[in-house]
Amino acid sequence: MDYINAFWVGGAICALVQLLLDKTKLLPGRVMVLLVCSGAVLSALGLYQPLTDYAGAGASVPLLGFGQILWKGMKKAIDQQGLLGLFTGGFTACSAGVSAALIFSWIASLIFRPQMKK
Repeated sequence: MDYINAFWVGGAICALVQLLLDKTKLLPGRVMVLLVCSGAVLSALGLYQPLTDYAGAGASVPLLGFGQILWKGMKKAIDQQGLLGLFTGGFTACSAGVSAALIFSWIASLIFRPQMKK
């Protein structure tokens, strides 16, 4: 049942984002920033953790989950270090994921030789 919940919740998030891209004039970069910020705000309000508990990877893999990781890292660092944690916590919490994304995208660029659109 965990797989089914992850599938339908992740699919619903992706479908809502696709509708947002299709029905508005928002550019993809702005939509991605909106998703990360929304994940952080929903986590701060305590609304996103129950969804990740229910759907697992279906809620934590999309960009909303990245916002949740940033929030969790900042909250933990603020509790430990005070105001300085506001600036360091997010970086500490998401460093592995960001590093992996950079390394794998670099490898993909070597293999597929991307070009700008004309």
